[in-house]
Amino acid sequence: MSNWKRILVTAASATTALAVLAGCGTNSATSTSQSTTSTTGASSGNVITVGTLYASTGAFATSSMPEYQGLQFWAHEVNAKGGVLVKATGKKEKIQLVSYNDQSSASTAINLYNQLITQNHVNVLVSDFGSVLTSVAVPIAQENKMVLFDQTGTGASFFTPNNPYIVLTSLPTSQIWPNSLANYIIQSGIKKVGILYCENDFDQSQEATLVQKLQAAGITPVYNTGVPTSTSNYSVLVHNLAATNPQMVVELGYPNNDIAFLQAVQSTGVKFNKTFMIFPGQLPTMFEKDFSKQQLSGLYTYPTPPYINYTNVNYGLPLPQFEQKFEQFSGKNHINFLNVAGYTTGLVIQKALETSPSLSQSALRQAVSSFSGQMNTLDGTFQINSEGAQTGETLPVGQFTLNSSGNLAMNILK
Repeated sequence: MSNWKRILVTAASATTALAVLAGCGTNSATSTSQSTTSTTGASSGNVITVGTLYASTGAFATSSMPEYQGLQFWAHEVNAKGGVLVKATGKKEKIQLVSYNDQSSASTAINLYNQLITQNHVNVLVSDFGSVLTSVAVPIAQENKMVLFDQTGTGASFFTPNNPYIVLTSLPTSQIWPNSLANYIIQSGIKKVGILYCENDFDQSQEATLVQKLQAAGITPVYNTGVPTSTSNYSVLVHNLAATNPQMVVELGYPNNDIAFLQAVQSTGVKFNKTFMIFPGQLPTMFEKDFSKQQLSGLYTYPTPPYINYTNVNYGLPLPQFEQKFEQFSGKNHINFLNVAGYTTGLVIQKALETSPSLSQSALRQAVSSFSGQMNTLDGTFQINSEGAQTGETLPVGQFTLNSSGNLAMNILK
């Protein structure tokens, strides 16, 4: 952890980048004959096709689109240099993204993942954002013996000894996320913890780890309730939580859940001494649209790049260069973690193509294992276990504060 540095916080023109994104909105998720194909300078031959899904609408759009744009940026950067030097062909090959809009629908995603494999015959398969939209890709990839480059689907159940066709690229598996949070709670002497979590692989695996570690330290949560991921009104839940007088509240959900929870806290006037939630540390600009900086100050979360600057990068762009180039590419003033996650996924694919002697799926998977633990990106150390689960990119606990200029800053605690 010594290489964490606190900070406050693509070569196409911005016009080109925005035109690509505008095209995303016109693609119909229900019409599998239409795709948004981002060639980023690739010719019709000598290309490596990378198939993926994104969500331009629906519950996951605010997370999926920045992640997809990070992957687009990677493809653009590679193609601007003539492509990837693919070991299997002995020459540079350009990257062609073949992508479909699943509109945040898991049922739609099933058909589109199948289309990428069986009709588009892509060389590389990449999942959409998060565990919900990745969950349907895992069995499809395994059945078709296709390696799934899993960007941010961190549900623990995806990684099993009998499935060699998955690699988690940009985050650790969610069951190890709460290790730092549990340590913070225990070391801070907090005894009364209230937990509210969404009933999906991502959040349930975090709840299970957190409860296990707290109970091992003699701490039994005073409140522990699961709710549907579709929950949008938390007012009653907030009152129920408050009735248990928790010293710290842990809300585990997706961005929409986090925002709805905070809105309920504000509207009910309930005050919690300490509140932790997942996504403000990944998407701070999104939260600043709904809440003032003063309201967000004091909130606990998992800080991620760009709040963390890893200084030992040996593959890909370091954070300052990434920020500069990505802002030029996208026309955005600020990057977020999901831009980093999409770019990191591209780096893992690139390294696999440079390393693997064959384009077969088994060879690509073996190549990934061969450089596991040796590749340091702006997202930390890329390291996976035998099941393809990410173990190197650990997450600390941080707290938002206001700096002297009145802007949000991150205090990294554990």
